[in-house]
Amino acid sequence: MAVAPHSRRPITAGEILKAATALLALTCAPNARGETAPSQPIPIAVFDFDYSDSSGEARDQTREHQARTQDFARRLREDLAAAPQYRVVSIECPAPPCTAKSLAPDEVVAAAKRAGAKLILYGGVHKMSTLVQWASVELVDIEANRLLDDRFLSFRGDSDEAWRRAEAFVVEKMKARASGE
Repeated sequence: MAVAPHSRRPITAGEILKAATALLALTCAPNARGETAPSQPIPIAVFDFDYSDSSGEARDQTREHQARTQDFARRLREDLAAAPQYRVVSIECPAPPCTAKSLAPDEVVAAAKRAGAKLILYGGVHKMSTLVQWASVELVDIEANRLLDDRFLSFRGDSDEAWRRAEAFVVEKMKARASGE
């Protein structure tokens, strides 16, 4: 038997509250990794990256490597700032470059906290041969004092393009992580 629309009983405040609670639970439910989706961009401090070269190449490439390392960190900051999941905060460093090797661990955390960061992204690149470089990228939740990601990747080549591809890979992994993929 169908009920005419005008004969339905009114919805109670308790039923509205129950429906709203269920909807809120669905929107805030943990994702597959057990993390809740952030409602606001996550404040992140991206430190400069360290660089080392044990390739033994005859030509001194120090300036090129310094420029590429600086560009790598700059692009990370720009690309993460453009992602809706993150809000990149600026850190103040006593003497640039502001890297994990140039500062004591407590100084890294203190600089990030002063900037209002929840996360720290840092790492380094090592050139092992003419063709192969390794990058280590670590992500730390400074509020929980927990390492969230320790990524080790290799990339082929020592060109601007090779470095850009490596940086883009890191950014995509960071966005996927924040989105719970």
